[in-house]
Amino acid sequence: MSSPFRVVVLISGTGTNLQRLIDTVHVGGEPIEIVRVVSSREDAAGLQRAEDAGIPTAVVLQSDHPDRAARDAALADMVEEERPDLVVLAGWMSILTGTFLDRFPDRVINLHPSMLPAFPGMHAIEEALAWGVRWTGVTVHFVEEQVDGGPPILQEPVEVLYGDSAESLTARIREVEHRLVPRVVRLMAEGRVQRDPVHRRRVSISEGTSQ
Repeated sequence: MSSPFRVVVLISGTGTNLQRLIDTVHVGGEPIEIVRVVSSREDAAGLQRAEDAGIPTAVVLQSDHPDRAARDAALADMVEEERPDLVVLAGWMSILTGTFLDRFPDRVINLHPSMLPAFPGMHAIEEALAWGVRWTGVTVHFVEEQVDGGPPILQEPVEVLYGDSAESLTARIREVEHRLVPRVVRLMAEGRVQRDPVHRRRVSISEGTSQ
């Protein structure tokens, strides 16, 4: 039997996308295993979700380190111990520097609630509503040092309805996140996602059967 595809998930909050990954790829009979969940906050509700699923957890606080680079070095050391095939940022609300990212080239992905490059940053949903756009969406992308600047792997649009509030639009976006993130993890586990070594913004997905 081949070894499972090893995933580390980084969180900062409630962990709804973590829960979706637990309920699908982690316990779904697939050769994919979440081997550790790391939080940037001690009070993140997602830690309890991981513990309930029997997944080891850890907390790495910025306040325990003199600067972000030192924090990222400690985080990278911890993650590297798990020999991850993939690192998933599922609501990780802290910028990662090259100190961390250079240790896991093309193995760190993030999700963002817009069709990047539109509305990067912390307030994508509120900005979409303020602009009056008719469509926003979800992007799962490779992570680079520039915030929300890595190339997309998968994107899916979400219609903005007349009268939407931040809460109602967030709920529909979250439904898409819960579908898209497990799909990308499966694609990565199957080796179907390739990033062009020269044209780094070009990402190809080979044919297969992942849902």
